[in-house]
Amino acid sequence: MESEAPHHHFRWDGGNDTRGTDIESNLAGPGVSMSLERNGSDHSDLREPLVRKRTMNTTSQIAIVGANVYPIESLDYEIVENDLFKQDWRSRQKIQIVEYIVLKWTLTMLIGLLTGLVGFFNNLAVENIAGFKLLLTSDLMLKHRYALAFFTYAGCNMILAGTAAAICAYIAPAAAGSGIPEVKAYLNGVDAHSILAPSTLFVKIFGSILGVSAGFVLGKEGPMVHTGACIANLLGQGGSRKYHLTWRGLRYFKNDRDRRDLITCGSAAGVAAAFRAPVGGVLFALEEAASWWRSALLWRTFFTTAIVAVVLRGLIQFCKSGKCGLFGEGGLIMFDLSESVATYSMPDLIAILVLGVVGGVFGGLFNFLLDKLLRTYSIINERGAPFKILLTITISLLTSCCSFGLPWLASCTKCPADAVEQCPTVSRSGNYKNFQCPPGYYNGLASLFFNTNDDAIRILFSSGTQNEFHLSSLFIFFTAIYSLGIITYGIAVPSGLFIPVILAGATYGRIVGTILGPITDLDPGLFALLGAASFLGGTMRMTVSVCVILLELTNELLMLPLVMLVLLISKTIADGFNKGVYDQIVVMKGLPYMEAHAEPYMRHLAARDVISGPLISFSGVEQVGNIIRALQLTGHNGFPVVDEPPLSDTPELVGLVLRSHLLVLLNGKRFTKDRVTQPRENVLMRFGASDFGKSGLGKGLKLQDLEITDEEMEMYVDMHPIVNTSPYTVAETMSLAKAQVLFRALGLRHLCVVPKNPKGPPIAGILTRHDFMPEHILGLFPHLKPTKPLRATT
Repeated sequence: MESEAPHHHFRWDGGNDTRGTDIESNLAGPGVSMSLERNGSDHSDLREPLVRKRTMNTTSQIAIVGANVYPIESLDYEIVENDLFKQDWRSRQKIQIVEYIVLKWTLTMLIGLLTGLVGFFNNLAVENIAGFKLLLTSDLMLKHRYALAFFTYAGCNMILAGTAAAICAYIAPAAAGSGIPEVKAYLNGVDAHSILAPSTLFVKIFGSILGVSAGFVLGKEGPMVHTGACIANLLGQGGSRKYHLTWRGLRYFKNDRDRRDLITCGSAAGVAAAFRAPVGGVLFALEEAASWWRSALLWRTFFTTAIVAVVLRGLIQFCKSGKCGLFGEGGLIMFDLSESVATYSMPDLIAILVLGVVGGVFGGLFNFLLDKLLRTYSIINERGAPFKILLTITISLLTSCCSFGLPWLASCTKCPADAVEQCPTVSRSGNYKNFQCPPGYYNGLASLFFNTNDDAIRILFSSGTQNEFHLSSLFIFFTAIYSLGIITYGIAVPSGLFIPVILAGATYGRIVGTILGPITDLDPGLFALLGAASFLGGTMRMTVSVCVILLELTNELLMLPLVMLVLLISKTIADGFNKGVYDQIVVMKGLPYMEAHAEPYMRHLAARDVISGPLISFSGVEQVGNIIRALQLTGHNGFPVVDEPPLSDTPELVGLVLRSHLLVLLNGKRFTKDRVTQPRENVLMRFGASDFGKSGLGKGLKLQDLEITDEEMEMYVDMHPIVNTSPYTVAETMSLAKAQVLFRALGLRHLCVVPKNPKGPPIAGILTRHDFMPEHILGLFPHLKPTKPLRATT
């Protein structure tokens, strides 16, 4: 049984901190001292085996961004209730409150407007670039110049892919991949390097256009979510002094809370712009992206997505006049199935149950293989930008070989006499691609490969085309898309997973519909829709948002019960294998994402069991030199402030002070030669609440920006006006599970742990995000490791 060791207090002499750049975790002692203390208890037999050596918390300190690792920090969602904050609210007039509300709604509208414009621009660019490439190849095929057609097709794809990889590798590595895991982590309170920077936004837009146009099996939907979040982050920076884009009203948004709300709106707008599904966008933000939600945020996201829908409707109507090149089909409903008659019987329900099971199995396998492949790709990508580009070009060549070579395996089919569209299709997208077939015949497999991904989905969803595709063509296409979708994700190109998953799911759904054609009442196009739903449920593990997105995509409300059923089955089956694909990627990147629930083994631990040390605490009136040395030798972002006699009768916890606030205070140089408290008015006259607001894009004050003389190092500074006097605290005996739920629900960065013994130090330690990470906890208590991998429960 672990016994309580005596306290050892000593003045901090500027020695090395063994944890180096550790971000936040530490153990507190009174005054400006370090406390190397161990807490134990003999009150519970359950705690007897929990004996381990007290170690530093050095886990989960970095995250993979692109192919590199960068330090990460938590976001400050907690309101810092110090004297400056209270004074600001007391002096705020009604007109300023109205100004803040109007500005927030205005920014929300601008997010929707800009995201809608970017979404339309993406569609316009992809349809014209990819359309030009496909038409050029088709013209050469019609002239039987097959070799030149292949080299033209593959060459265009490799140039587009190489360009996309180059700008991603050299300008913004954080733009690679979907971006949804990064946005999800940010909204959970994790800030990683450049994930929402302007350079990332630039590469996300143009890299996505080039990548999709290059014929990769990827989509622009995931990147659009990231794009919407980047736009929201840019608008929510509170202006820029560097570029003279400042306005007094924007100072209200220099905090992480308002930026979180705006970025949530941006992620919803991204889905609305990508799928033209405004309600689905709101539900996506609620179900998948956001970690904190409230009714006011629901209103704003709905307003944002409504703006996106209006913008897209107006621009698409403009394009229907033929002024947008090859873009002009569709409308807000991308794959309209409303003409199909959705009648089904008991045999159909059995087939749908099978589809759900198959989707769950395929989805779990997809996530498993993707996890293994991404770990392999990371080894290649770590070798530098040239290797990223080479890998991308190699995958592009492989994709071109499959797209151009596999249709040769398919037999030609005679054009149906009752075909609604021109057969074979010449000089445009359509269901009947001629490829190498003679006049009056078409190649069904080429019709799927030699169209944009959106057009391929539209063909698979089309109704009244029961005999359009041979089963062999569908099997080949499914195998190719499933495999290419796995090996394509992870290259240095902005890439989404929605389209590959929908394509593969629609293909095996159509296979089932074709096989059951004689005995079913459902059209194969509707089976394709259900197949897409089952595969989405098996990979993404989303239900409500995917259901509404698919219904908005297809305008087929009668399929609602079946889509709901197949999503629930596929998600349930896949949950037995592994996590959702985005949850897996969050873990792989090392982003310390906090789930809403606590793991079962946390109930066997108390808060004091995971606090680690040492932590530096300050007195309310502290010597400047001590503060500077603490900031130099640690990367901590929060410090307890403890007053001792003569500042107080007994040692007491004043509150918590942030590193960023200390830098602003030191830069103001309101120092005194004696260790005395200053009148609050002196600080309130020198600083305003906006001076301590969070600067955007990492442009805040740095320690190296301070110019402190040797004389000033010996002076004192009163920190009381900037101390958060009401930090959240928990008793050291609280179970770790309960503390984790509290930490996550409140969106905290620091959680103070106070001792039960009133005669001891006023604070026992500080819990931060990293103290709740399984790597840290199971590193301290290896015997608690579960026999199976940890999975999120819902």
